[in-house]
Amino acid sequence: MTETKFKPVEEQLAYIQKGVAEIIPAEELKAKLENSLKTGKPLRVYLGVDPTAPDLHLGHTVVLRKLKHFQDLGHTAVFLIGDFSAMIGDPTGVSETRPPLTREQVDANAKTYLEQVYKILDREKTEVRYNSEWLSKMNAEDVVRLCSHYRLARMLEREDFRSRLSNNQPISVHELLYPLLTARDAVELKSDVELGATEQKFNLLVHREIQREYGLTGQAILTMPILVGLDGQRKMSKSLGNYVGITEPPSEMFGKMMSIPDDLMWSYYELITDRTPQQIAELRKEVASGKLHPMDAKMRLAEEVISGFYGKEAARKAAEHFQRVFRDRQAPTEMQEIRLIRRDGSLQHSGGIISTLTPKWCQLFAYLRQMESVAEAARLIEQGGLEIDGQIVKDPKVKLDATAPASYDVRLGKKKFLRIIVE
Repeated sequence: MTETKFKPVEEQLAYIQKGVAEIIPAEELKAKLENSLKTGKPLRVYLGVDPTAPDLHLGHTVVLRKLKHFQDLGHTAVFLIGDFSAMIGDPTGVSETRPPLTREQVDANAKTYLEQVYKILDREKTEVRYNSEWLSKMNAEDVVRLCSHYRLARMLEREDFRSRLSNNQPISVHELLYPLLTARDAVELKSDVELGATEQKFNLLVHREIQREYGLTGQAILTMPILVGLDGQRKMSKSLGNYVGITEPPSEMFGKMMSIPDDLMWSYYELITDRTPQQIAELRKEVASGKLHPMDAKMRLAEEVISGFYGKEAARKAAEHFQRVFRDRQAPTEMQEIRLIRRDGSLQHSGGIISTLTPKWCQLFAYLRQMESVAEAARLIEQGGLEIDGQIVKDPKVKLDATAPASYDVRLGKKKFLRIIVE
């Protein structure tokens, strides 16, 4: 086997430590890297993810990117899909026992996970494992033996459990098993390093301890901060609606990222871009001095992130779209076209009569199902949410004149653009 050529340990550490919340213990990770350099044997670094939902967002990519950093340095990246553990449910941060997922749900989610994960990790160099490989084969004796290696008192010190006990909320026995069963993953994988979010720290420490109980050298633990969502307050979450999905269209991703508070973009630069701490510090200095506008710095951030998923050309087009539409307040180069036909003194669309030749714009938007109702369209217009050919219209009684062929570029609200063509 050909030995891997590794960079000097200090250089590896500098790359690994970017954005990291905690390394436990730091001296052990350094020793493992030194031994790896000496022997030419890569470290086994793993990240375990339960496929509890089909889509990944930028918050998920923080730890995935750190796994990619180890992969870049020549170490073995192991991506573990918790197809068995997902059916139990991780109690971390949960205030009540959640219903378990079915095998069908887990399998469907796992399939989409991998395609999204390969947007970050190198498909050819990533070792993919499923913990059903060993957990589904454990018998009652195996489970009892595993449980004998950890004390109940320590398990109940966990903040999630302690809080639920004090509030007289139920805890199911299978939830106590979760960190022990996932510790078996670390045993089976013989991992040198495990990655996780800060909220996973308890589980990761259990994994390290159980490894030692099974005669292995305990793994080093590396935790990453939680990415704050678009609202600037809570962690990024699909259920909270403050997320950026990594499979969303580039222009949608760009627009969402431009909505984050200015102060928040620096943690995004640190956690989801490849910029060095020195480069980020220089950028902050430019913004603080007024040399660079915060919005321009944020546009660079959005473009860099989108480039990683869709390529530079797609990111550039998304940036141009945002500049044109939201900064220069011009109509986008491409927009939805709606063709209206004048026939027999009426206005028709897709073969059906929708109005006379002079409908109110608020009525037209309701007819075309661009708004829920005429009343809602009228309210939007009164609030200045209608722009026709660059002119704001605030009178809901204003009518479309379709007595002759014409074309109108319409902005409806902040993000909807239409080209109404009367033929």
